[in-house]
Amino acid sequence: MAIPKVAIIIVNWNGLKDTHECLDTVKKISYSNYEVVVVDNGSEKYDADILEKIFKDEIIIIRSRENLGFAGGNNIGMRYALERGAEYILLLNNDTAVDKNFLSEMVDAASADKNIGMVGPKIYFYSDLNRIWFAGGKINRLLTKGEMVGYGQIDKGQYDTAKETDFITGCCLLVKKQVIEKIGFLPEEYFLYYEDTDWCLNARRNGFKCVYAPKAEIWHKASVGLGLGSPAYIYYNVRNGLLLAKRNASAGLMSIVYLDSIWRIVKQIFKYIFIPSKRAWAKFIFKGIEDFYLGRTGKYIM
Repeated sequence: MAIPKVAIIIVNWNGLKDTHECLDTVKKISYSNYEVVVVDNGSEKYDADILEKIFKDEIIIIRSRENLGFAGGNNIGMRYALERGAEYILLLNNDTAVDKNFLSEMVDAASADKNIGMVGPKIYFYSDLNRIWFAGGKINRLLTKGEMVGYGQIDKGQYDTAKETDFITGCCLLVKKQVIEKIGFLPEEYFLYYEDTDWCLNARRNGFKCVYAPKAEIWHKASVGLGLGSPAYIYYNVRNGLLLAKRNASAGLMSIVYLDSIWRIVKQIFKYIFIPSKRAWAKFIFKGIEDFYLGRTGKYIM
């Protein structure tokens, strides 16, 4: 039986050290039929040149002149990979380290059912090797937020069963080419955050299953790029959560979402006036909600 060709897409943005470490773990994997495509997403220094020199013929480097965000950067790599005959595409964050068998386990899981379109692994915190970061995903009732199952829990085997899940995180996501051929590439309106959740919802609407495969394991450094609580992190999570609902919710549900966003504005006004330490966060929450209502998508210029 032929082993499916997998293209591993890694987007680098000013993350030379992390990308180098990630590639060092990837080249040790047991899966035999794969190629690695690194998309340098407008890095400010010479990351692409250095990686090309270090890894030579082991990787393919694609250079983007500007930062196109998570979706834009990965889409460049996916288009290239499909043109070269990839049957599966793996999106992999550059701030990860992988188990040598992770890709074999993910391909086995995807191959078990023709209706499985996307597969995700069990993901641990890089800084705490047995603490779970992702063991499946749930989307809240308003379709404004994706929540990671098992987040922060010590792994005691409680998430060792493969199962269907609402979404797979783009931190590590295996997708069949048939899914992309049917639903298209990652939606670039988000620029950063929630594009993976939207993509999974779209795949499920079109008859594909999203499956969590716990035997596949990787470790994630978690928000190294922007940092939890940074202005950009807050802005994109607020704006894109509302955008996710708009693109996927019914008209009736969106009415509730709009009311919920108004209530969030009221709460932030309270914090802005009475809790000085929260004023910085409130500003970017306001901005995220404002830009959503004004129809502003893509990259946010600080």
